[in-house]
Amino acid sequence: MKSILFKIPKTSLYILSMVILLIACQESPKKKQENVQKKSYFKLSLAEWSVHKQIIEGKLDPVDFAEKAKSFGFEGLEYVSQLYTNYLKKGDDPKIAMQNLLDTLKMKSEKFGMQNIGIMIDNEGDLASPNEKDRLQGVENHKKWIDACTFLGGQYVRVNLFGSDDPAVWVAQSVKSLKALAAYAKDKNINVIVENHGYLSSNTPELLKVMKGVAMSNCGVLPDFGNWCLKREDGKRWDAKCIEEYDRYLGVKGMIPFAKAVSAKSYDFDAKGDETLIDYYKMLQIVKDGGYKGFIGVEYEGDRLSEEEGIIATKNLVLKAAKQLK
Repeated sequence: MKSILFKIPKTSLYILSMVILLIACQESPKKKQENVQKKSYFKLSLAEWSVHKQIIEGKLDPVDFAEKAKSFGFEGLEYVSQLYTNYLKKGDDPKIAMQNLLDTLKMKSEKFGMQNIGIMIDNEGDLASPNEKDRLQGVENHKKWIDACTFLGGQYVRVNLFGSDDPAVWVAQSVKSLKALAAYAKDKNINVIVENHGYLSSNTPELLKVMKGVAMSNCGVLPDFGNWCLKREDGKRWDAKCIEEYDRYLGVKGMIPFAKAVSAKSYDFDAKGDETLIDYYKMLQIVKDGGYKGFIGVEYEGDRLSEEEGIIATKNLVLKAAKQLK
């Protein structure tokens, strides 16, 4: 069969090629952001504390956290236990209330294609308390959140180590509590990790004594770029001026060999988009040099920007800094 060729004018061919090129270059902002994130050394999760003001003020239902994080372009979710207190008070049976909550969170995370990374546990008792009855009760209180994390398919629960300001007592009691929790979590494939959250937990040499005392593969730490206050005015735990801090860079460097998660805390930004208190380039280089390859959790805790603005600014800074790592 004889083929028939149509001759296309050169002018029309040029216009057609330019149109195709223009369409190819017009990548959506969301797609562009996803491509930038894929090139990054780290995957990004969102710490729910970044939207705690909206939740407390009733502007955001905490069970919609997955949808909110997805809208910002994150991959992982880090829940905060205290933000679900009202849900756990529903009905007469706390276990049923917990299961109803977990069913909803799991359904939402699957609907929006989000990965459940961990649960930050607060207000469940002081694990470093010198009072054995109180310490043991704290251990028991934490177990339900380990079960919750298992159900959600998460990787870790974050615990606090409060209860004593005496280093020797603090280390000894912390080791006992963490050993018990790590043993409970081991067969569930859940890590029990400690965040530098002020006082002795922000004194890295003391915290490392605890890690070495526990010596269990599923017990580690969560280095936070912020939270390095060792002492506040009037001995208060929160909401008071910090009068002594541990060096944040030395702290993260010391913690990173035991890290099973990392928190990119932020407070405010300059005109260039850099954090005003924390050198993110230095921090992320420390994290990478330490061999960490897991999620970086974005946690905005500032006041000047809105929570949405602060989250995006922190995420953008992590991505920008990650591209400059050696």
